[in-house]
Amino acid sequence: MIFWIASYPKSGNTWLRALISSYFYSQDGIFNEKIISNIGQFPEKRHFNNFDYNPKIVTDTARFWLKAQEQINLDKKLYFFKTHNAFGSVNNNQFTDAKNSIGAIYIIRDPRNVITSLKNHYELNSDQALKWMQNENNYIYDVHRFKQDGYSDFQFISSWATNYKSWKVQKKIPIKIIKYEDLLTETYYVFKELVDFINITTGNKDKINKDKLKNAVNSTLFDKLKNSEKQNGFSEAITSKKNDEKIPFFYLGPKNDWRKILDDELKNKLNEIYKQNLIELSYN
Repeated sequence: MIFWIASYPKSGNTWLRALISSYFYSQDGIFNEKIISNIGQFPEKRHFNNFDYNPKIVTDTARFWLKAQEQINLDKKLYFFKTHNAFGSVNNNQFTDAKNSIGAIYIIRDPRNVITSLKNHYELNSDQALKWMQNENNYIYDVHRFKQDGYSDFQFISSWATNYKSWKVQKKIPIKIIKYEDLLTETYYVFKELVDFINITTGNKDKINKDKLKNAVNSTLFDKLKNSEKQNGFSEAITSKKNDEKIPFFYLGPKNDWRKILDDELKNKLNEIYKQNLIELSYN
């Protein structure tokens, strides 16, 4: 069955996948970029090759979300998948269900830091990024492969708050919600809890390998990932709309501090808009 690594965009999903893939798909827990490919994205074009959909219609692949997952699960193996999709339905088409999914981890990040990463990744100004985060009808797809794939990898992400709430309130599958900030400050202990959760949820009775845990944590430190991208590139980095250069994927990491980066007007807007969420998540 499918185990989801879910999040709103730019919330730490890639780092979390790097950790999980290092632990579950290597002998020693040491990360390299090839390992992360073991945790693919859903949905992607490849998942719908056997279905008659129209790639020019934005939401058309949603009709086959569940059928595609049924095909993935035919061999009765455990699959990890990344997704930014909200947990819910589009045109009465459910994103997933208990028949196809065994569990999920949802990683959430302070929206005041998410906005900085969104601005960099999607080349937006502050007003555009804020509207992007509040758009209840927001969706993403690979614009650089649109001529070939159309909307095949359409993901309905909704707004930052709705995306988080949709995964939090669902009762169909077990879920563990973690904060990016906790993973950042207590990486080993939080990651150990996640491996425990994955093992319990999937019925894996193997004891935790502490050496692999340590290696996974140490080999996926932000500076190492950033330096690796500088030297070798990174497969998930996208090309700038302004020129043909790649936009750095690993941007600020731990240095992304809204208190130092954002102007007072934007701080006040975000604090007001997300007041209840910030209180609930204990974001000061």
